[in-house]
Amino acid sequence: MSIAAINEQLLRAIGVGVALLDLDTMRLRFCNDTFREWFGEIEAGQHLADLFSGLEIDALKAALHGEGRYSSETTFRVRRRTMTVAMAFNRALDGEERIVVLVCQNISRIKELESMIDSYSMMVERNTREIRREKEQVEKLLLNMMPRSVYEEYKTFGIVTPRLYDPVAALCLDFVGFAETVVEHDPGVIVSELNDIYTAFDRIGEQFGCARIRAVGDFYIAVAGMPDPSEDYARSAASAAVRYLRYLHQRNESHPIKWTCRIGIAAGPVVGSVVGVQKYIYDVFGPAVVHASRMRAAARPMQIVGNRDFVDRLDDRFATAPAGRLDPGAECRDEAFAITAEVHAGQDG
Repeated sequence: MSIAAINEQLLRAIGVGVALLDLDTMRLRFCNDTFREWFGEIEAGQHLADLFSGLEIDALKAALHGEGRYSSETTFRVRRRTMTVAMAFNRALDGEERIVVLVCQNISRIKELESMIDSYSMMVERNTREIRREKEQVEKLLLNMMPRSVYEEYKTFGIVTPRLYDPVAALCLDFVGFAETVVEHDPGVIVSELNDIYTAFDRIGEQFGCARIRAVGDFYIAVAGMPDPSEDYARSAASAAVRYLRYLHQRNESHPIKWTCRIGIAAGPVVGSVVGVQKYIYDVFGPAVVHASRMRAAARPMQIVGNRDFVDRLDDRFATAPAGRLDPGAECRDEAFAITAEVHAGQDG
């Protein structure tokens, strides 16, 4: 077997099409079997543009007469199948022979793989964005359920160590006649109203450093002085409570449903931790919460009531007045004090 025959078989084995073209006319002089398999019967003298209609012949000629080489890719149909080939043209001058050697490499599979990789990359990128968006939503939800420091601990270790916070101010609030209001109005209206009110309360609390712990129905609990200790925790809770009442007064002037609340505040220790395994929630409990809840029960509509430990920590911006002693039979026999404050309109939340 001749060297030319061996080379021809190797070229066929690796799927390379080889053709010789006239440099001046761009007409076919010779092609190997692989080339014929792609295009069928090819006659000598056939013009290159008849085989590759998308090829820029003028640019090809300019490159061959200049640098002597030209590279391109083209796609065409072969027996109902689309094929992409990489084309390498090289000028070959041998005396009076002015020819061009065209080597075509079938890169259809490579293009398919590149397309698959691009599609996969786009899918991964899209999934990554969705995962990032879901992660941000989960993080936002968890930050609504617990302080950031607690969330960071939970994210890092998967658990939250129960901690004692002392002293803090716990604030408990509920609405007078809530059960009747729920029955008298459409559920969607009630939910919308509570959403607006609690959103406003959250913003007011954030302004004064009094963070909401939970809101269940008409029961709203917030705490000042945790997780980061604060010397002004009592003033923070009292300021937030005063703004809660002022907000409701202003809201009731323009809304058909009139909301009337009671607020109880107490100073003391609380324990903060994540409670539950599957349906977990960050919660606080302890003496301050118990006392605040009992102060709330002792309050009149649109009144703030605090225990002695709390009012003793308030400054002279707040006026207090005895509101009686709780039921002697109750577990908490603390004195109750009504709390008011002179607040300028420009300071309202």
